[in-house]
Amino acid sequence: MLAIIHSAALVGIEATPVQVEVNTGERGEPKLILVGLPDAAVKESDDRVFSALSNSGFHAPRTRTTINLAPGDLRKEGPLYDLPIAIGILAATDQLQGKHLERFLIAGELSLSGATRPVKGGLALALLARATKKQAVLLPSVTAQEAALVEGLDVYQIDSLDAAVRFLRGDFTLHPVNAATKSAAPSRAPSVMAQTDFSEIKGQQAVRRAIEVAVAGGHNALMIGPPGSGKSMIAKRIPGIMPKPTLDEFLEILRIHSAAGCTINGEMHFMERPVRAPHHTISDVGLLGGGAIPGPGEISLAHHGVLFLDELPEFKRSALEVLRQPLEDRHVTISRSAGKITLPCSFMLVAAMNPCPCGYLGDGRHECRCSPAQIQRYRARISGPLLDRIDIHVETPALSLAELRNAAPTESSASMRTRVQLARERQCARFHGSRTTSNALMTVTQIKHHCPLDSTLGDLLQQAMEQLSLSARAYDRILKVARTIADLSGATGITAPHLLEAIQYRSLDRNLFY
Repeated sequence: MLAIIHSAALVGIEATPVQVEVNTGERGEPKLILVGLPDAAVKESDDRVFSALSNSGFHAPRTRTTINLAPGDLRKEGPLYDLPIAIGILAATDQLQGKHLERFLIAGELSLSGATRPVKGGLALALLARATKKQAVLLPSVTAQEAALVEGLDVYQIDSLDAAVRFLRGDFTLHPVNAATKSAAPSRAPSVMAQTDFSEIKGQQAVRRAIEVAVAGGHNALMIGPPGSGKSMIAKRIPGIMPKPTLDEFLEILRIHSAAGCTINGEMHFMERPVRAPHHTISDVGLLGGGAIPGPGEISLAHHGVLFLDELPEFKRSALEVLRQPLEDRHVTISRSAGKITLPCSFMLVAAMNPCPCGYLGDGRHECRCSPAQIQRYRARISGPLLDRIDIHVETPALSLAELRNAAPTESSASMRTRVQLARERQCARFHGSRTTSNALMTVTQIKHHCPLDSTLGDLLQQAMEQLSLSARAYDRILKVARTIADLSGATGITAPHLLEAIQYRSLDRNLFY
């Protein structure tokens, strides 16, 4: 007898339809044949499925059985086919009536006892089910909770193979988890980084201002200063002043993290922007994404959030250079023998570095022992094109003990976040109807329209460009930052103070930096 179960394959962050076809009662030696380009994890599913069937009170087929994962030219990976294969076997052997199975998309891993285990890509599976007009999905508990965020679809939480069969038979009723998940999810504890506050930062007013401007416009930022000046401490507090993502943005974030195996029950937190801080030993593939079967890297996991690179010159030159195109295009295309995928990566880059190899150049309390050649080689690890793509450069001086002890109380993250939120709202109103969501993402046409300069301001910017030897790319970025500064102040247009502050944030560029 033939049974067909609808499931899916995860390709990058997208789900593709897969039909699990089970045919029993064939002539020949009793055995199971699995075809459809399965990987090792899928090939091992027969042992898990047979044990789960036996321990759940069902019997395995006693005839030759063929299982086909269609389409046959799409590589299948992972254990998410355990549950649909088991249900397909039960339907093909008349242990389960299969007349209503076409309504469901089913996925899940099985333990030997028959209990279900979570799988990657719950949100992508739910989006596929809705797109293919399925009425409901059957998923393991944790996977079902993230899939329940998709509107217009019933998501059923399945804890075991036995529970799935009894539900499909109609022996008992399961309630969709949509409403329960949405009401419970916002109460999850915030991340550790989100609990820190800018009021704990002593002094560093200029750096705090630069970071506020960067967050308000979504601009990339580079902090350069000696060890102990507070660069990492400031970076850890950036999530506290970032605006909450919209539901659409969060679904994009969750879809990427779900494909990477990070759920809202794990390191992913509900309605928070992601913050990724990879170690400087990370490989090009780990940063950009890829692998034998292409998957998201750190830049995609930071989508709509922050990518923090501490000790920037310590990263491999090749790893830094692969950032150039994603910083410009806001997406990355990865080609491998297993296929080609395009991943979104619209993130805010925050980097920190020392001014020299020893770290004490310009520090009045410590003597720098680096030669000019050593300093030049150290800074040359960051290429000019990459530096051009960082909008804001700010020096972070070290504070003395007396300055730390006598520092006045500083502003909290809540106050800074209020100003940032107002600036973002002005940008959303300005770019309404377009794909642009922040000043950092403005196109050339939008820059001309929203950042006009009169002749006086134009001459001022031209003079600064010539003196600092800035590139044409830096010209556009100065205008974007000036527009953000104007938004923070509530001004309708760019004025001289806004432009001068934006020019100041390029002081580490080109000839001064090298």
